[in-house]
Amino acid sequence: MLALLGLFFLPLTGRLFSRFFDDGGYPFAKTIGIISISYAIFLLVTLKLVPFTTKGIMIVVAAFILLNLIIIIKNQSTAFIDIFKTKIIIFEELLFLGAFIFWVFVRGQEPSAHTLEKFMDFGFINSIFKSVVFPPPDMWFSGHSINYYYFGHLTGAVLSKLTPITTATTYNLILATIFALSVTQIFSLGFTLTKALFKSPLSRAAAGVMSAFIVNLAGNLHTIYLFTKGYPNDKPVPFWEILSKFDPTSYWYPNATRFIPFTIHEFPIYSYVVADLHGHVFDIPFVILTIAISYIFLAYKKKGGRLETPFSLLFGFLIAISYMTNALDGPIYLLFTALIGFFVYPNLIKFLKHISIVVLSFVVFSLPFSLFFKPFTTGIGVNCAPKFLTNIGKLGPFLFEAGNCQHSFWWMWMLLWGFFIFNALFFALFYGKKVISLSSKKELDDTEIVSILLSVCFILGTFLVIVPEFFYIKDIYPAHFRANTMFKLGYQAFIVMGLASSVTIFLLKKTFQKKKPLSYIIYVILVIPQLFLIGVYPYFAVRSYYGTLNKTPQLNGTKWLETSIPDYTEIVNYLNNHADSKSTIIEAQGDSYTDFNVVSSYTGLPTVGGWYVHQWLWRGKPEVLQARIPDIETVYKNPDIVAIKNVIKKYNIGYIIYGPNERQKYGTGNEEILPLVGVKTFKTTSGVSYIIKTH
Repeated sequence: MLALLGLFFLPLTGRLFSRFFDDGGYPFAKTIGIISISYAIFLLVTLKLVPFTTKGIMIVVAAFILLNLIIIIKNQSTAFIDIFKTKIIIFEELLFLGAFIFWVFVRGQEPSAHTLEKFMDFGFINSIFKSVVFPPPDMWFSGHSINYYYFGHLTGAVLSKLTPITTATTYNLILATIFALSVTQIFSLGFTLTKALFKSPLSRAAAGVMSAFIVNLAGNLHTIYLFTKGYPNDKPVPFWEILSKFDPTSYWYPNATRFIPFTIHEFPIYSYVVADLHGHVFDIPFVILTIAISYIFLAYKKKGGRLETPFSLLFGFLIAISYMTNALDGPIYLLFTALIGFFVYPNLIKFLKHISIVVLSFVVFSLPFSLFFKPFTTGIGVNCAPKFLTNIGKLGPFLFEAGNCQHSFWWMWMLLWGFFIFNALFFALFYGKKVISLSSKKELDDTEIVSILLSVCFILGTFLVIVPEFFYIKDIYPAHFRANTMFKLGYQAFIVMGLASSVTIFLLKKTFQKKKPLSYIIYVILVIPQLFLIGVYPYFAVRSYYGTLNKTPQLNGTKWLETSIPDYTEIVNYLNNHADSKSTIIEAQGDSYTDFNVVSSYTGLPTVGGWYVHQWLWRGKPEVLQARIPDIETVYKNPDIVAIKNVIKKYNIGYIIYGPNERQKYGTGNEEILPLVGVKTFKTTSGVSYIIKTH
């Protein structure tokens, strides 16, 4: 199905990419297809023009196939690819297949949609998958729609509906798809950006492979702790104080993402390993597409020509996609677009016109989402605000909170970002002055275009990792008040600076080898140990999470229930086969990161109340869920049948679940009462769990 998507959207992709990409942008065709189909059906369903069904999606697919056929007919040169391009496309398709199968195999060692936040992500996909109308219902807050950035999960549901495979399996196939898309897209970018440097396709392919590896598989310099005695997970010690022999048994891979106290600083390979399908994971191929479009936009300056408004609209659309997928990525890539525009438009009026169109189109394209989404951030906090500002408390969107003061130790910060900063400094040293002069040039050559793109990546990435030292987006977490800010900004910094660093390695190789051999030797001596440290991370991460990779892989994410809580396997299967998609259920409400609310997650059917902290975050205050908890307790603990029926009526509950979680939390007091408020429509094999259908 993914291969067909790539072929169907190749004419449209080639029309956009062919002038500047040797492969006609083929690796991006799948992503363009996924975004186009998903957004179109999202818009049509939101406008209530079509239902969210496989048939509705196929109508959209057919419309895009027709569009691509029209492109072939009107511009036949984009419909045929020369021999060289064909070879590259075959290689890239094999690379996609290899990356896909590789991560299917890895994930198949432990495929459970269980632990961490997989219940949330799987629940979103199931809720969207079952919803016929949009916005889709929140599976953990019945009667309300999802108040989270869910467009990525929507693309997962769309991909699931295009196949006969159940979401229990597509959950893991989606992860492998994101990995394969990202690997091939970054390869294509690395291959293309080194076109002006090397004539040999093999040298350029090497640049593509390194770029794909660093962005998708590399870690940070935290692996220096492989050569230490280790430290308690929550109390980092400077590595030079505990240096010893190489000791991999002392290394715990998540520490590289929780190194600076009270913060989070993850990167793609960690996400692939732990397999939470969060918005920042779904957005990886989307933001890589935005970077590729930025290169094309710059390349139109090569001969003094530009497609101004179409590109401005396209950027607005892509930023809207990122915003709906992972909210902070919207403003991040708006800033990225502005930096690119600065070099394309030396004329201030044209620059402002470009940015205005980008912002306006972003607002319009994101409107179907924004109309039903209430942001749950409450302002921009100032880290370590002085006393005279904390006395003011708030000024516009800025918050000055007493006691909120955290700084990163320089050596911790450098272990996280040192590899990228090292390459940024070398790039700035030898290309910085030249890049500054390029903003006023009317025409650019290939090397200048690449230099600008790398500069923007380094500038943006450095800015993103510095911001959390001074500001944070206010959310509900007290001690970890800047954790999500550092997480979201740092994640994108890793991607853009990972690409820029990869290409810089080859750029400096070409520049230094002939003109400054001593500088090149110094650079190589310094960069090789860093490449080793970031390169060994995936080995330890994958082995720690998945073991020795010697199991026969299987991809059913719900199979763990059969042995851990078998009663819920039967309950989930029954509801998936018999319950109407509009039905509301009631089950035991539990804390976040627990096994509570498994039924709503695995069926997508909305329950009265779900994970506590997550609802607190999504709704902005804990009271909204707290008000429902007594009603849930009434159903399971109050013997008053009238009171139970009033709760059923209040939330229009169709099914009451009674299983191990309910018995654990509420006891067995109402076990004999519940069958009196409806019909015991299903009983598990164990005989102790059942479903009551109330109407």
